[in-house]
Amino acid sequence: MQPVCPECGNELVQTGNGAHCEHCQRDFTAQARCPDCHQPLEILKACGAVDYFCQHGHGLISKKRVEWAVSAR
Repeated sequence: MQPVCPECGNELVQTGNGAHCEHCQRDFTAQARCPDCHQPLEILKACGAVDYFCQHGHGLISKKRVEWAVSAR
């Protein structure tokens, strides 16, 4: 699931350390969280692929299931 802007509800574009709303022209921090335990996920990057891993017993999490916590910078 892609993060959405808390102001206007449009989809955010992920940047290096967060996310940007093209509509509002605002930057946000976006943290990937486990959909089961709501704890922060470890982001694993290799060979252009991005995977999400829950260190609290839920293992690899599909990027379609990632819960995003978005807050203003």
